[in-house]
Amino acid sequence: MTESKTHYSFEELTAIISRLCAPDGCPWDREQTHETLIPCLRDETEEVVQAIENGDRENLCEELGDVLLQVLMHSEIAARASAFTLQDVIDGISRKMIRRHPHVFGDVKAETPQECLELWKQIKEQEKSLTNQSAASINR
Repeated sequence: MTESKTHYSFEELTAIISRLCAPDGCPWDREQTHETLIPCLRDETEEVVQAIENGDRENLCEELGDVLLQVLMHSEIAARASAFTLQDVIDGISRKMIRRHPHVFGDVKAETPQECLELWKQIKEQEKSLTNQSAASINR
């Protein structure tokens, strides 16, 4: 891969991350864990907030890339540990967005931003309740 390309695809980006984390990749990237990346994730998230607050669109684009890098790195680390994959992350957030937007993907009515927010909160609480019930039945 060369830096002189005009555009990179998402697939190429994920291949770059896999290569960096490979046994013959970058020593720093290879040794990262979820825990060692916590400071990076915090820093990058704060830099996104600062770019938004400063109205700096160019920097916002760069900082969002850095947050995306964090998502990809954590997904790569998890995949190498057979915990979950990037595809699992994509599936999970896709399912959540569909579930929490029944006013878009279903037949529920929510016409104002406030109604949408309330609906989101209700669905989230229902999900938490189901998760807690499942955990409780497992522990019995």
